[in-house]
Parts: sequence; structure tokens; C-alpha cells
Amino acid sequence: MSAFPVTDVQAYLTGLQTRIVQALEQAGDAAFRTDTWQRPEGGGGISRLIEGGQLFERAGVLFSHVHGTRLPPSASAHRPELAGRSWQAMGVSLVLHPRNPYVPTTHMNVRMFVAAARPGHAENDVFWFGGGLDLTPCYAFEDDARHFHQTCRAALDLHGAAYYPQYKRWCDEYFYLKHRQEMRGIGGIFFDDLNEPGFDASFALLRSVGDAFLPAYLPIVQRRRDTPYAQAQRDFQAYRRGRYVEFNLVFDRGTLFGLQSGGRTESILLSMPPQAQWRYDWHPDPGTPEAALASFLQPRDWA
Repeated sequence: MSAFPVTDVQAYLTGLQTRIVQALEQAGDAAFRTDTWQRPEGGGGISRLIEGGQLFERAGVLFSHVHGTRLPPSASAHRPELAGRSWQAMGVSLVLHPRNPYVPTTHMNVRMFVAAARPGHAENDVFWFGGGLDLTPCYAFEDDARHFHQTCRAALDLHGAAYYPQYKRWCDEYFYLKHRQEMRGIGGIFFDDLNEPGFDASFALLRSVGDAFLPAYLPIVQRRRDTPYAQAQRDFQAYRRGRYVEFNLVFDRGTLFGLQSGGRTESILLSMPPQAQWRYDWHPDPGTPEAALASFLQPRDWA
């Protein structure tokens, strides 16, 4: 039993999953499938997903609450003093891969960890929150980037003016493909290890981040969903999706944690796009919209 009100966090997260799924179903053309699963080592989750929709070629909105006897290496790497503790983790994570190349891919995650005090040791339970949301366009639209970042900033400003600049910079640095020397997208906000303000204030900030997703993303979907496209734009989308796959498999801490902790592989890899391409040493023609993306994917003060 944790010293923290984890049932309150669970109630918020399952409610957030339901709200997001309902809003995406209203915006789209397909109903989400529900897949409930159990983890043999402890815990389980609810995967909500769309495969092959006209608006979302793949969409996954996932809730999980899992626990174990020893923190996985990816969770204790920055906290070696917690190695060996039992733990529980819960969160909502989503990735949306639209069919139309002009609608950007997006990712959001909000999560909580608790590392339990070990019996017979003079120590306390330790909690931390993390998460964020980011946008990965294939084509450059400045008004989309400004709207997304302004919504993120408004959510964090409720808790203090210092949060958005810090979490925006963290996002820019985190979602960076070092081997490509390029950003994955136009960023957003990202944070981890949040516990310093105390449980209530940290949980309140997490709720603001989770609640910001729909107003940050859905107006962009409505703005771009009917933009005409041809096979050339789909081919470029598949090429850019290859970068998304590279980041998730090489750098993403959530993917590493899920696999190291014995999570459900189908749910962990639901973040992958349904189709992707790799071209050898390919570069877009100068002056094309595809070439413009390179200068667009740079850290900027969008808000």
C-alpha cells in the first residue's frame, strides 16, 4: 500500500483516456477497439486503438498500471539509491498517426511512478510524475506550431512562469535524433522526475498537461484533415515516419521501460506507424515543401 493517493491518480488517468477516445471518435470516422490485458508479473492495462481508419491510419490511447518487485534499469538509472525497491507505475500514453500527410503525428504521455520503502530500512516511499506532448509534422505550418505551443504554455503557466521554458527546452533536447543530427518534430513540452513541489502540486501540474492535449491538437486536425494530397506526399510521410521509428527504438525511455519491465509488447509497439520507408541517402529537391521541413524542425520560440 502506497503512502500516496494512487487511486486518485488512477481515476484521473482512466477518465482522461475515456475523454480523449470519445473526442477522437467524434472527430474521426472509426470507433476505437478495446483490448484489456493483464501482466503476469503484476498489473495490466486497457489499450484503445484504431487500425486503418480514414482519419487515423493508426491511433493508440493506452492506460496501464503495472507493478513489480525491483525497479527496471531504465527507471533507476538516474536514481541508483532506489535500485532494488518494489515499484508501481501508471500512465496514459497515446500516439496518433493520421492518414493525411498534412495532419501531423502527435504523442502524449502522463505518468506516475512510486518506489516503495523497503521493509526494515529507514526510508520513505518515493513518487515522481512525468510526461508531455509533442507534435511531429511532415509539412511546415507555422500557425499549427504556434497554436500547439501556446496551448502548452497556457497549461503550464497556471503553475508558474518558469515551467514552460524549462519543459519546452527539455522536449527539444529529448526528441532529438543524435545520429541524424535533427529534431523529431517541432517539440512541445516534456518533463520527468517531478516531485519537488509536493504530491498535490505535482499531480495538479500533471492534470494540466493531460487536459491540454485535446485543445492543443484537435484544432490542427480540423484545419488540415481535408487538404488534398497525392502519392508523392504519402511517400514523404512514410520517409519521415522512418525517423519516428528510429527515435522510438533507439532513444525513447518509455519504450525501454516497457520492454525491460516485461510489459505487453503489442501495446508498447503500438506507437509505431503502420507503414514507413527508408531511402538510401535521399534528399528532397531544393525549394520544395519537403525541403522546407528541415529548417522548420529547429528549436524556436513558437509561443
